[in-house]
Formats: sequence, structure tokens, C-alpha cells
Amino acid sequence: MKIFQKGFNYSQDGDGNRLVYHLQGCNMRCPWCANPEGMPIEGVIVADEDWILESICPHHAITGSNVNRTICESCEKMECITEHSTKGMYLSYEELTVDEVVDEVLANEMMFYDGGGVTFTGGEVTVQFEEIREVLKRLKAHGIHTAIETNGAHGRLAELFPYIDQLIMDCKLCDSKKHEAMTGIPSEPVMKNIREAAKKHPRLHVRVPLVGGVNDSEEDREAFLRFFDEIKGENVTFEVLAYHEFGKKKWAQCGREYQMTEKAYVDDTVLKCFRKAIADIGACYRRT
Repeated sequence: MKIFQKGFNYSQDGDGNRLVYHLQGCNMRCPWCANPEGMPIEGVIVADEDWILESICPHHAITGSNVNRTICESCEKMECITEHSTKGMYLSYEELTVDEVVDEVLANEMMFYDGGGVTFTGGEVTVQFEEIREVLKRLKAHGIHTAIETNGAHGRLAELFPYIDQLIMDCKLCDSKKHEAMTGIPSEPVMKNIREAAKKHPRLHVRVPLVGGVNDSEEDREAFLRFFDEIKGENVTFEVLAYHEFGKKKWAQCGREYQMTEKAYVDDTVLKCFRKAIADIGACYRRT
């Protein structure tokens, strides 16, 4: 399994204290993504300007703290990471076997207090589908509380339902053309999986990342509310998350341009109105 980040957090990606694994690879290309290093399944060389050294690249791609990614693209040996181990240049992910992940989770079981457990997120967790299915199945057999955070697009997502205690799904846009323009794929598979999860999964949490100029219009809000009114139930909770640019620096570290502007921020009144509207249709609004 390719994992680009792991660590504990409390009640951010599921209940209680949780060990969270970020899996490499994503089938969407959201320009506001906070984890751009997790997008390509093949990984990316991350450059940290605070630690970078010119001497690790024999092809002179590094000048001061700047990296010429054009030179990197034609590099075959990647000496900066194959012959050197530094904080300045490194491959975005590490590889662990399924056995190693399971063993690591079980070794940390004493830390899963207040209803905690393990959460798998991304990137997009279902890109490594066979591996995550095996891990979830084995952890459930050990009685570990499991959660995944997913963009909901995988055609076989429902196969994972029996092994997930807490299912967190993003709902970015209902309009399929707009969804495809923003993320690279249409919304139909996502909405289909959310509908199925609302019917079959005992605990579904639907999140809307609200981004100015992307999905914060009155038309978008009404579409969300119609959809949420359709899928609401005792097993379904909703949450609206405000846009942030915590991942902006990481885009540059991955050699990519961050295209979001100040217009992406959403006014607090818009957020409060949307959250209230969800409660007003009789749906349960809940923050993780």
C-alpha cells in the first residue's frame, strides 16, 4: 500500500482518537485540494525549500531553493531521492504491506479512546481498492472501529460497506457538468453511491466542501438541499466545510501552481445559511 501521510487526530476524521492513513492516488483533480502530493498514484517528488540542497542533483535542476521541474521530468535515475535521503527532496509516499498496516493498527489499539479507531483517507482511498478491502476486512475481524473518507466515485464502493463502521463521503456538486469541470469526473457515480449508502449503511456522514465560485451559488445550494432531502434519515448526517488554503504551500512543493484565489473563500453568512437550511429540511447537521 502506498501511504503519503499517517498520524493521530481527535474527532476530525471520525469519532474519538484515530490513527489516520492517507493513501496515495486520486481519481479526481480538485484545484482546491489540501493534499496535492497525494493525487498521482505514482507519487511526486516533494521539494521543501527550507531543507533543499543543490548538491543532491547532479543535473543542476536545483538552484538555491528553486527546482527546475522540466529537468526533473526527463530524469531517469532520480538521484535526489535514490542516492540521498534528505528533508529537502523526497518521494511523497512510503510503501507498507497489508500485514504491516494491520500490525501497526493493532499495536496502537490502546490509543483508540472515546470510540476511536482507524480512518483511511487520501488522496482517494478506493484507488487502492483491493488492498483497502483486505485491510478493512482484517481489522473488522479484530474488532477495530473502522472509518473511511471517500469521494464516493468508485463503482465497487458498496463492497466495502460491511467492513466500515463510519462512512464519510464528499458531495462536491450535484450538477454533473459542473462536477466534471471541477474534478475531472461526472457526479452521477458519486450520487449513486451516496444514495446506496443512505439506504444500506448504518452510519453515513455526507460532507460538502463549500468553495466560493464553485458550489456556493443559490442554484447549487438548492440542488444540494433537494438531494439531501431525498437521502436524509436517522443513519445519515451532514456537514458543510468552509474552503481553506492550508494546502497552498504544498502545491508549490510539488511543482504545481495553486490556482485558487481569494474568491474561493465563503462568507460566514453563506455558511450559516446553508447549515441552517439543512436543519430546516429535517436533516441532521453534525460536525465531525
